[in-house]
Amino acid sequence: MSAERDPAAARFAVLQLVRLSGAALLLLGVLLLSGKVPWLPRLPEAVGYVLVAVGIAEFFIVPLFLTRRWRS
Repeated sequence: MSAERDPAAARFAVLQLVRLSGAALLLLGVLLLSGKVPWLPRLPEAVGYVLVAVGIAEFFIVPLFLTRRWRS
């Protein structure tokens, strides 16, 4: 067994963590906008929209930029 790590496996893990955090932000934003979750603090509606936008961007766009950067 080699002591070296596969860079492709590490990059795949980073991509999946980025997508997971994007999905979590999106879900948090939707829950915040719904106003039906008692354990979430009442924040302005704009915060929910920002979380939704950032979550969508992190889920769909950031992985594309990372794969283009790593393609070199």
